[in-house]
Amino acid sequence: MSTDDKSGAATPGRLIKAPENFLDRDGIRQVFAEAKAGRRGFIRSAFAAAGAAAAAPLALAQGPVGEGDPNILQLPEHSKGLGQPVVTDGYGKPSKYEANVQRRQSPGLTQTAQASVSFAPLQSLFGIVTPSGLHFERHHQGWWDIDPSKHRLMINGSEPALLKKSMVFTMDELMRLPSVSRFHFIECGANTGMEWGNVAVPTVQYSHGMLSCSEFTGVPLRVLLDLAGVDYKKARYVLAEGADGSSMTRTIPMELVESGEVFVAYGQNGEMLRPEQGYPLRLVVPGVQGVSWVKYLRRIEVGDKPYAAKDEAVHYIDLLPSGQHRQYSSTQECKSVVTTPSGGQVLLDKGFYNISGLAWSGRGKVKRVDVSVDGGRNWRTARLEGPVMSKCLTRFNIDWVWDGKPALIQSRAMDETGYVQPNYRQLREVRGTRSIYHNNAIQTWLVQEDGEVKNVQLS
Repeated sequence: MSTDDKSGAATPGRLIKAPENFLDRDGIRQVFAEAKAGRRGFIRSAFAAAGAAAAAPLALAQGPVGEGDPNILQLPEHSKGLGQPVVTDGYGKPSKYEANVQRRQSPGLTQTAQASVSFAPLQSLFGIVTPSGLHFERHHQGWWDIDPSKHRLMINGSEPALLKKSMVFTMDELMRLPSVSRFHFIECGANTGMEWGNVAVPTVQYSHGMLSCSEFTGVPLRVLLDLAGVDYKKARYVLAEGADGSSMTRTIPMELVESGEVFVAYGQNGEMLRPEQGYPLRLVVPGVQGVSWVKYLRRIEVGDKPYAAKDEAVHYIDLLPSGQHRQYSSTQECKSVVTTPSGGQVLLDKGFYNISGLAWSGRGKVKRVDVSVDGGRNWRTARLEGPVMSKCLTRFNIDWVWDGKPALIQSRAMDETGYVQPNYRQLREVRGTRSIYHNNAIQTWLVQEDGEVKNVQLS
């Protein structure tokens, strides 16, 4: 989507040459041998702990003389009585013991909560799908719960010659059309923005939490434009407009629409969109920064040139070292982050651990992820958990035996185009240090000798 995709400024990661032999087979054999030994130690200690725990209820069971049998294990209440009834009067909720897993705001990030962000708890999530109630939020003027029976979507043209007829769709009409369901990540262009100058936040929730992934359901925009009789030779861009107070408008290149990837979505993770995610209708533009996924979508206008709307002419742009602004650089480049262990967590003891994280690319599928525990001196190739889908989060993991000494954990992703995630030195050589958006540099977590994990930055 960038107007300068062929320049180094648009693709800093391409400055990195991928290692010719990235499979260190001897190293992998060694770490698996260590991991196997670590697993045995972990299992032995787990059985020892279980034995100690079992002794406690046996002692407690003895009680006064003549009551009970000291050799019989006393069952907990949940194993002896009736539980709660079937939930029929509301929406299912997580366990009360998971109450700390929630979206969180960054205090002072914006002047008002109506134009703010809530960050997804990446450190607490499994797999690749973000639960709808934990999906990150970004609002420009607050969210609305719009009556779907009154909502409309208009298709029109900036010039009469660009389409045969303007059209207006109700939600009922849209939901009667053939639909598609696809898994895609959505990332704010400002994700990791606070890390540009220096280390600014302690946890992965705040450093990378403007990122989520869902199964979206809706109608390809190409289907609606075909119904309106759009002239694709003349109409080379579309303008998406939202119905919230900010009237968010974004330019989308027609080639993305023609590919069939862009669609208007009413569903998310098997149910209707949440109000904070644009209910009842939003645009889905896979691989492109979240601001282009216009919420409360009310209008699509076709045109023959970019619209230079306020949020693409003066916002969501990149200030280069030359003093020039890079505009329409909306594609989210290949990126990854380790979520476990990550900042704010504590390793309780040395031994075997599974390093896990997420990788993604706005240009297609993730091809490979390498992990380092020594600050990038040595790399090992991680396992990619299936399914690996285009423009979707990919979960990776790798075995690690921690020896109790300081470690610097990093991940480095490569996508199917050959683009390799850059480190901070490589990124800043092209982009400088005065940017806010599109930071896809390698993240580093320092594991201290006491097990505490902190956010640090290596050049």
